[in-house]
Amino acid sequence: MRVTLTAIKADIGSIGGHTKPSDQLLKAVRDYISPHVNGNDHLLLDSYVGFTGDDIHILMSHMHGIGYSNIHKLAWDTFKYNTKIAKEQGLYGAGQDMLKDSFSGNVRGMGPGVAEIEFEERPGEAFALITADKTEPGAFNWPLYRLFCELSSNSGLILNPDLTEGVEFTVMDVLNGNRAKLRTWEDVPLIGVALMYPGRYVVESVTLKDGEPIVSASTDRLHNIAGRYVGKDDPAMIMRLQKRFPATEEACYAFETAHYVAGDTRGSHHLSLMPVLRNQPASTYYCNPMVSASLFSMHDGKFTEPVDGFEGPNWDRVRRKAALKSEFMREQGIFHPATLIPEELEYAEGFKKIMSRVNERFEAGK
Repeated sequence: MRVTLTAIKADIGSIGGHTKPSDQLLKAVRDYISPHVNGNDHLLLDSYVGFTGDDIHILMSHMHGIGYSNIHKLAWDTFKYNTKIAKEQGLYGAGQDMLKDSFSGNVRGMGPGVAEIEFEERPGEAFALITADKTEPGAFNWPLYRLFCELSSNSGLILNPDLTEGVEFTVMDVLNGNRAKLRTWEDVPLIGVALMYPGRYVVESVTLKDGEPIVSASTDRLHNIAGRYVGKDDPAMIMRLQKRFPATEEACYAFETAHYVAGDTRGSHHLSLMPVLRNQPASTYYCNPMVSASLFSMHDGKFTEPVDGFEGPNWDRVRRKAALKSEFMREQGIFHPATLIPEELEYAEGFKKIMSRVNERFEAGK
């Protein structure tokens, strides 16, 4: 059975600032989606609605392939319609990720983030939905590099014959939309060079060398769409697990370093990416970037209940490490690398305004 998984996420309003959507808003989103599961429109096989920080994500299984307009329109209509509830409740940033006035066939480039993957369902289909908040699309670059390129991080690269043969990365230049196909093992230096700059080069997908899909990740930058700061890009990723693909433990462990990413308060700083429990509000510790992992099994397109990929005492230790790394970075104050370089600042207009006053004080040649 050929199945497509589509994950679409958006921030359409949250409580007390950029924290979490209200229970009423989440229920309204679920109620809007659920009639389309095995409904008369034959749109969905199953769905799941959750949140990470202030972003609501809708995971849908169906048989219509990648980029199917009616699937994208359902997610768009869901977010657009329920923005009115966010406004009625006075939620902060109501509808902020809905950057266009009307649907145009596909939500890509309209504000919501999208990750989609299509495959022939295995007898025991296991996958993860990994979602992040308060960070950039390239936040997954380092974990994906560790997972597929670093033998010292992932022994599955020598124990799994399919991964030993190598994979193909599709890397997008988010400034111009160009893509590069890079393969392990021959292109590992090129992959490393590209992924070391996650503000520009972002992993869009990973496949086995025979074309079998493993990973699909969102790549949109809201700043590029809106031309101004409207919130961080908060990426989502679908990853298939087990057998020919990374083991569940290998995939989750790739986030163990709590690496530094761009984002947090005003989208203009670096802090650690903290692996958190599912359906958690965003941190008020300078909006510490966060990532959650929901693990699913699936049969005939039907999901089991999710398991939390970052639950347990080992992950509590990682959270403590992430908190400590963030404390160290905040001790840096406003000075780089705590604050992003001018070209990466999301609140660039404020910086430019005050910098213009500084520039007036410089005297040429003196």
